Amino acid sequence: MANLGFVGLGVMGSRIVKRLLDAGHAVTGFNRTKSKAQWLMDAGMHWGDSPRAVAEKSEIIFSMVTDTRALRAITEGADGILAGLRAGKIYVDMSTVSPAASREIAQQVASQGAYMLDAPVSGSVITLEQGNLSIMIAGDAATFEKVKPVLQAIGPKVNYVGANGLAVTMKIATNLSLAVQMLAFSEGVLLAEKAGIKRETAVEVLLNSVIASPMVKYRGPFVLKLPDEAWFDVDMMQKDMTLALELGRQLDVPLPTTAITNEFLTAARGMGFAEKDFAVMFAVLAKMAGAK
Repeated sequence: MANLGFVGLGVMGSRIVKRLLDAGHAVTGFNRTKSKAQWLMDAGMHWGDSPRAVAEKSEIIFSMVTDTRALRAITEGADGILAGLRAGKIYVDMSTVSPAASREIAQQVASQGAYMLDAPVSGSVITLEQGNLSIMIAGDAATFEKVKPVLQAIGPKVNYVGANGLAVTMKIATNLSLAVQMLAFSEGVLLAEKAGIKRETAVEVLLNSVIASPMVKYRGPFVLKLPDEAWFDVDMMQKDMTLALELGRQLDVPLPTTAITNEFLTAARGMGFAEKDFAVMFAVLAKMAGAK
């Protein structure tokens, strides 16, 4: 059993910590809003007063935050993770951020004799709770092997993809398809509905058809009723789409469906849906189609 740290206890991060606790690991955690972590402390998690404090108390430190700016906020400065590292420690960032920024932080970690892996996840709250989360990992291969048993307590599907920055690149390449698929699913539902098929029936048929990817199966029903708490909101999805479009420009890869879908996310924000699950794109398309 490892002595672990975790910084960033949001929707996904908090549930990852719960799995680590259930696996028997000791976990010290930090979140910007302490009250949101109370249920984890009740479950046995120790509290660290800062990202630095978490790093000082832990052998392996994890983090999962919303974007590149947030990652810099928890790693840099007198109270940051970097200030709490020492030679031999391992830092695993599970955020979806700029690959360039991830590599830059990895270099700073290495300069202190420590090791960094980028290890974003693919899946949702439900796949995490079911134990089906997929994790991509990049960085030093030997360090990955040390951390692998801990990662497998989070999700059984662990794939090493190469040098630092490549796991977040793979995550961006994966996430662009989430929004694109959701928009295409919404188009199909609305086309069927306006032709005279009940929305519920159209959803049921599509969820049992060849187009029903795992993501469509768990998020498709959201066109009937959005969850009270967004699993992955519009702002976060658009952050990932923007990262994808930036990489596309850098690598000369055209991303036409990503660009179009990104405009629907902008429209969703304009309609006041920024904090709703990104499946709310259905509502944007429905309004354009004259449907309720």
